[in-house]
Amino acid sequence: MDREEISRLAHTDHPIAAPVGDDAVRRILAHAVPPGDGARVLDLGCGGGEWLLRALAAYPGLRATGVDVSAGALAHARRSADERGVGERLTLHHGDAARFAAPHTYDLVICVGATHAFGGLPATLAAARRHLAPGGRVLVGESHWAGDPSPEAVEMLGELAGLAETVDLVTADGWAPVHGHISTRQELDAYEWAWTGALTSWALDHAQEPDAAQALAVAAGHRDGWLRVYRDAWGFVCLVLRPSPA
Repeated sequence: MDREEISRLAHTDHPIAAPVGDDAVRRILAHAVPPGDGARVLDLGCGGGEWLLRALAAYPGLRATGVDVSAGALAHARRSADERGVGERLTLHHGDAARFAAPHTYDLVICVGATHAFGGLPATLAAARRHLAPGGRVLVGESHWAGDPSPEAVEMLGELAGLAETVDLVTADGWAPVHGHISTRQELDAYEWAWTGALTSWALDHAQEPDAAQALAVAAGHRDGWLRVYRDAWGFVCLVLRPSPA
């Protein structure tokens, strides 16, 4: 079982692939989606497209584009869009989000939990700026250290900044935060329980399949790393940004 399939199964019960609850998603989109009909939204690294699907359902005048390297995730996004009746307003592109050449600019550019596709937050913001229409907004979601990480946590999650340093990086790059959401402990824990629980449930329900043992082991390893290594240090923030005056 490859990483793509593991991720798909693990997000069965938490389709927003980030530690953000449903109510918070609605509030964030309310601040991020520009007013008026005809706005265009781009999600770079959209995965299963859940941010776009919820935006399309809530804002009937919206049109959306998603880009991702996973053909399986895009197929899931297309099925979900058709089931929810928003498929005609959704365009999907299979490819590297960092290399995406858009035919036009967008009023909202989203990249939540996918900054690694660009090599980090600064490069993500640079890409978002290239795609952004005048007066547009950016919604970015990024992990940060909410406590003092152990060396094991750094090895597991990478060289993250603290929350204040993350916001400093954004503002120094010429962006003004107009809204933010810091994931609560409940959201962080709910995401991890959903991730490990969905994968574990699949393995137990398909015990006779060749991949069941691997799925069970991956879930157990992830759960152990979360509880023992990074739970008390990891945080996540979503920021709605507008370009600062020159």
